[in-house]
Amino acid sequence: MEDLSDYRKSYEKSALLETSIPEDPINLFHQWFHEVEDFGGIEEVNAMTVSTIGLDGFPKSRVVLLKKYSEEGFIFYTNYNSEKGKAIINNSNVCLSFFWHSMERQVIIKGIAEKTPTNISDGYFESRPDGSKLGAIVSNQSEVIPSRASLEEKLKQLEIDYQGKEILRPEFWGGFLIKPVEVEFWQGRPNRLHDRIRYQLQDDYSWKTDRLSP
Repeated sequence: MEDLSDYRKSYEKSALLETSIPEDPINLFHQWFHEVEDFGGIEEVNAMTVSTIGLDGFPKSRVVLLKKYSEEGFIFYTNYNSEKGKAIINNSNVCLSFFWHSMERQVIIKGIAEKTPTNISDGYFESRPDGSKLGAIVSNQSEVIPSRASLEEKLKQLEIDYQGKEILRPEFWGGFLIKPVEVEFWQGRPNRLHDRIRYQLQDDYSWKTDRLSP
């Protein structure tokens, strides 16, 4: 067994205080996102972990890219027939999390997922490079395949079939909008006394904030 108990660092880069937070968690997310982006040290600031409850009853987490966010929620795109897509369609309660180590920050979002309207999915699909469009079409995401070579052969054939043609979004591919009901902001602090501020959505659509013990 490898002992990792001596892996330890002190978190000292910032603080999260009630006197400096907005009423809406999306505004704080926006502020943090761009502060992390400006600070640097993270290649894909929009990389996030999506956790779902699978059809087998087990939770599963994977990293995807956030493509849009607003007061309404957070959008990413996937194959609806994938393991992830089927899990979300079966149980729309999901969790998103961001860990930005360069600024010792974490954001955890509990929310309800719903498919984005077709025009939103169409618009994003249209903006993708042709290679990514064909990749989405050729991949039966999460399904067992015989080999890497078989996948590449299918892609080569699609490139021939679609040469000079418009590549339209397949119905099985599109976006999910995650509407947040709870957002927790975590800021690393010295001596493991980290700052944790939780926003919870109320019945009148206002947000209640609480400080959590680290």
